[in-house]
Amino acid sequence: MGSILVLGDSLSFYGATGGLPADDERIWPNLVGAELGHDVELFARIGWTSRDIWWAITQDPRVWAAVPHADVLVLAFGGMDSLPSPLPTALREQIRYVRPAKLRQAVRGAYGWLQPRLSPVGWPMAIPPAETARYFEKVRGALAHLRPDLPIVVCLPPTHDSPYYGNVHPGRIPTTVAISEWAHEHDLPTVDFYPVTAEAFADPSVEMNPDGIHWGLEAHGRIAEIVAPAVRDALAAR
Repeated sequence: MGSILVLGDSLSFYGATGGLPADDERIWPNLVGAELGHDVELFARIGWTSRDIWWAITQDPRVWAAVPHADVLVLAFGGMDSLPSPLPTALREQIRYVRPAKLRQAVRGAYGWLQPRLSPVGWPMAIPPAETARYFEKVRGALAHLRPDLPIVVCLPPTHDSPYYGNVHPGRIPTTVAISEWAHEHDLPTVDFYPVTAEAFADPSVEMNPDGIHWGLEAHGRIAEIVAPAVRDALAAR
């Protein structure tokens, strides 16, 4: 039996207290795998956008090794693309390289102060919606070249309630529309993460990560409940 190949971001493996191992049975990809009796190959990192996914599938030999054995592909990224990024994304990514350490801390502190205050502007975004759709197509096209028979399930962006982004998410809808239209063009099934995550963040009885971005294990379970049927249908249609 093959595997469920998941390309994602930190929402695929973070819990209420931080990151969890890729084989933790409580995160949603593994809950889906357990429900359907399949192994899971998860490729994800914190902060990954659709552009990072494209780099991963073209540069990471572990992905190359997993693709031939996959029974279904789940595209669970794009949420980071939709976040407000009033300061250039490239600037944020380069902070780690600033030297000396005191200067790096000062730059990071300034970025952290400005980011939530400028986020309500809503522009620019980490990646514009049209570019997100373009990267989704690049990923699909590259993998279809290798595995034209590989079914694909597309996950639409969740929301957040993060003070780091001013508790606003104006980019979610245009990013969701762009991904949805792209998926419709290629007749790919979609699973919408928004309703589950919006409800979870609004419910104080549901434990979520204090950063307002990542989810607790109950939310992972709810996400698995909506992903599993779509993956099951994709497997059945092979």
